[in-house]
Amino acid sequence: MRIFGIEYAPLLVPLERRKQTWAVFVWIGSFFFMGPIGVLGLLYMFFYTSFYFFPLLYIAWYVADWKTAETGGRRWNWVRKWSLWKDYASYFPVTLVKEAELDPQFNYFVGSHPHGILCSGAFCNFATEGTNVSQVFPGITFTLTTLSCQFVMPFYREFFMTSGAVTASKNSINYILGSSSGGNAVVLVVGGAPESLDTHPNLENISLILKPRKGFIRLALKHGAHLVPSFSFGESEVYDQVDNPRGSRLRNIQDYLQKMIGLAPVIIKGRGIFQYSFGIIPYRRPITTVVGKPILVERTGNPTEEQVDELHARYMEELVALFDRHKNKYYPSNIKLKIF
Repeated sequence: MRIFGIEYAPLLVPLERRKQTWAVFVWIGSFFFMGPIGVLGLLYMFFYTSFYFFPLLYIAWYVADWKTAETGGRRWNWVRKWSLWKDYASYFPVTLVKEAELDPQFNYFVGSHPHGILCSGAFCNFATEGTNVSQVFPGITFTLTTLSCQFVMPFYREFFMTSGAVTASKNSINYILGSSSGGNAVVLVVGGAPESLDTHPNLENISLILKPRKGFIRLALKHGAHLVPSFSFGESEVYDQVDNPRGSRLRNIQDYLQKMIGLAPVIIKGRGIFQYSFGIIPYRRPITTVVGKPILVERTGNPTEEQVDELHARYMEELVALFDRHKNKYYPSNIKLKIF
C-alpha cells in the first residue's frame, strides 16, 4: 500500500513477521538510542529530581567497572539465549554454516568479513544464540570483539556486555587467549569501521580492508591460536548507503571523521517498522555466515615480520578460497573480492 510516495506494510502481516521486525528494532534501537537516552536520563535525575543519588551511584559503578570490557567482559548466557535473538535471526534470515569442526583443545582467532554497516551476521552468530552457535560448535566459547567506544555510553555498555562482547584491543585479546589453553574463539571483524564506508549492495566487487591488518596475525602467533576465516554472504545487502566513492568530497569527510571518532559516519537508508521506504531498520535480505577450516598456527612468543607476513598471506589465500567455494550459492557469478 503506497500513500504519498511511502510504501506501507500490509495491515494483515503474520504475527511471526511482526515479532521478527520488533526483535531487529530492539537491537537497532538499543545501538542508536540507549546510550544517549541514558545520558539524558542521568542528567535529568541529577538536576531535576530527588533521585540525584542514583546518577552518583551509577558513576561510581561506571568508574569501578571501566576495565571489565578489557578483562573478559560480563557474559550472561541467559541473555544470549533470549527468544528475541531467534526472531532476530529469522528476520533476515541469518544462517550459520561450518566447513569443519573446531577442536575444543585449542584456541581460535576467527576473522569475520565483511564488516557491512552494523555487522548483523557477526553479531547474530557470535554474540547471541540466535543461530545456536554453541550447538554448531560444541565446547567453543565465541567472544565478539569490537571498538572500545562501544563500551562508553551508559546502560548500553552493560546491555552489550551481556552478549559476551569485549573490546578489540590487544590487551583484551591477550586476556582471553591467555586465560585458558583451549575452547576460546575470539571473533574480530578485521576490516573495522573504515570498511563499512565501502559497503554498498549490488556491486560487482566486495571491498575488504585486509592488507594492512596484521595485528591479529601477530596475536595468533603469540598465543598459538588457530586462524579461522569466515565470510558473511549478504552482509553488504541489508542497507543502502549514499554514494561515496573513494576520493570524493563526501568520502574524504567521512574518512576524516572516522579517524577522529572511531565510528564510521555512514549515511544509510533502510526501512521503518510499518513502512518500507525509509528508516534505520535493515532490509529483509538473507545473510549466510560460512566459518571456514582452521589454519593451524604454532605458538611463537616473539614472531618475526617474515613469519607474520607469511601467515598473513596464507590467511588471505584461504579467505579468497572460501569465498570462491561458496559465492555461486549466494551471489551472481561475476562478483569478486577486492582486497585493499
